[in-house]
Amino acid sequence: MSELAVPEQQAVAARNDNTPVIQQELPAGATSLVEWAQQAEVAYQMAHKLAATSFVPASLRGKPGDIAAALLAGQELGLKPMATLKSIDVIKGTPALRAHAMRGVVQNKGHEIELVESDDQHCVMRGRRAGAEKWQTVVWTYQRAERLGVTKTNSEYQKQPGTMLVARATGDLCRLIASDALHGMPYAAEELIGTTEIRVEQVQAPPLSVAELTAAPAPAAQQAPVAEPEYVDPAADDAEHAAAVAELRTFAAEYDAPDIDQDVFRELGVSVEDATAQALRDLVAKWRTAAA
Repeated sequence: MSELAVPEQQAVAARNDNTPVIQQELPAGATSLVEWAQQAEVAYQMAHKLAATSFVPASLRGKPGDIAAALLAGQELGLKPMATLKSIDVIKGTPALRAHAMRGVVQNKGHEIELVESDDQHCVMRGRRAGAEKWQTVVWTYQRAERLGVTKTNSEYQKQPGTMLVARATGDLCRLIASDALHGMPYAAEELIGTTEIRVEQVQAPPLSVAELTAAPAPAAQQAPVAEPEYVDPAADDAEHAAAVAELRTFAAEYDAPDIDQDVFRELGVSVEDATAQALRDLVAKWRTAAA
């Protein structure tokens, strides 16, 4: 009897001290979520104080919710709060790093980025992952930006085209060599500014009358047979592309053009692998005519 009485007395004492007898255990992973929620609350309080200051960029000013989200995103990238406000913009609801900040984040992880050459018409950058030997090269031209239509929707291409091409090359290169370092923010802010926003609006049809609802269905009209789509053999398509690439390599060897891949990119705006077989053949024919 005395052995049973001791635990009962301890339980009563615990309840008298307003101490919970049973501690609720959180499920696995919930602890980190609670900590993140606490950090989010702190970030939101800080955002309210900063929202109207000049330290906040125009795209975030007066938007404490967006500022808090930017601060949390910057924390994941290893940026301090004030550095975050100078590094992240929210473009049409999408947070994005500015190009200089994206390079900084990637380089901070030990990856290498170099600007090979740049002017108002083209930009060549190269980079490689930490510990890797092979360099990856990215080329961006003003002509390519014109084809995408961004030179018309983003006035910065008229004011500082060279800077915008560097920003475009930065985004491509960082995604190519270190996408894991960007934590869900793979696009530079300069890439998103001026992009076309598509809105889908639902149009409500007018209500049907009683006569329309009770009318007999109209006889089905005879429809012309639908032609089956033409089958394209993937193997044949790959073989055609391989033949076009071989023709390109032969031309490069004949005319001693070691940078032929970059030349293709400058002309077509896509890599050799992504270019169509016909585009490669036409380009080789053009170069042969010019060299003759």
